[in-house]
Amino acid sequence: MLFACALLALLGLATSCSFIVPRSEWRALPSECSSRLRHPVRYVVISHTAGSFCNSPDSCEQQARNVQHYHKNELGWCDVAYNFLIGEDGHVYEGRGWNIKGDHTGPIWNPMSIGITFMGNFMDRVPAKRALRAALNLLECGVSRGFLRSNYEVKGHRDVQSTLSPGDQLYEVIQRWEHYRE
Repeated sequence: MLFACALLALLGLATSCSFIVPRSEWRALPSECSSRLRHPVRYVVISHTAGSFCNSPDSCEQQARNVQHYHKNELGWCDVAYNFLIGEDGHVYEGRGWNIKGDHTGPIWNPMSIGITFMGNFMDRVPAKRALRAALNLLECGVSRGFLRSNYEVKGHRDVQSTLSPGDQLYEVIQRWEHYRE
């Protein structure tokens, strides 16, 4: 599988990942993290921030900065906890990215998973379709670039920790995704 992905990438046929908003574009503070993930990663943990939602590039960039500020300045972490943040504007915001271990799900799951969070609270409502589509495109990107196994497993945050995240409504959605495993 890795050979096929590498060949597709060399031929320019791999899934494009150009929809990811880089840290510099949302004006992230520099990361102080250094622990790397081993690829390809088997698990993806889906969460929600349970905070304010955003639905425009300006508001989502600000919300990503707010989450990073809280994680770095209030919790004392080396960066925003998540590998990627999804906005309801339909964009994916690079957090720690594909290579750096997150702080999203505790010491057992962080070293073996990619943490993707949806910005907002999804207890009582489903994220916008464009946000869900962005997350699924990100997963395709991860497989095509060799960061995720082709048989990766999606978990809800509540599947691996005692939490209400990713919210009741988002949890119902991800349980219908092809790669979801309880």
